[in-house]
Amino acid sequence: MIHWLPAWLHRLLLPVAHAVRHRWRKLRGAPLRGCAVVITNLSGDVLLLRHSYGPEVWSLPGGGIGAQEEPEAAARREVMEELGLELATMELLGRSEETVSGSPHTAFLFTSVATSRPVPDGREVVEARFFPSHSLPEPLGRVTRARFGIWRLRGLSGG
Repeated sequence: MIHWLPAWLHRLLLPVAHAVRHRWRKLRGAPLRGCAVVITNLSGDVLLLRHSYGPEVWSLPGGGIGAQEEPEAAARREVMEELGLELATMELLGRSEETVSGSPHTAFLFTSVATSRPVPDGREVVEARFFPSHSLPEPLGRVTRARFGIWRLRGLSGG
């Protein structure tokens, strides 16, 4: 999206761009690659965010992977763009085969610990908060719920 637009206009246009992108992906059916990061704080609480577009659910930070981009580099870029967080270390939890916008989607799932507070960009992300892993907010996105399952299987949730 165009970052020189004022934040309010960017937020206004994102739902339209999201709807067009969703329909285009569904029509094309081309495979997609993306990334997501389960970020905890030093107390073990999990960071979730709400976007200014798409379904009104809590989700993990992440996004698409560019054609020549490595999954970890994309995850770091997305977290920095959306939340202003620079993560010192990141661990790959695995890959998940999903369906997003009617297209096959390979998601690379990472985990990391944040040592500073997230600052939502006010464009894509309108809210970001830490929650205890045993008490996640609703509504939680379907894909996010599945990704948490992978994280929990790895025994990283502390619970």
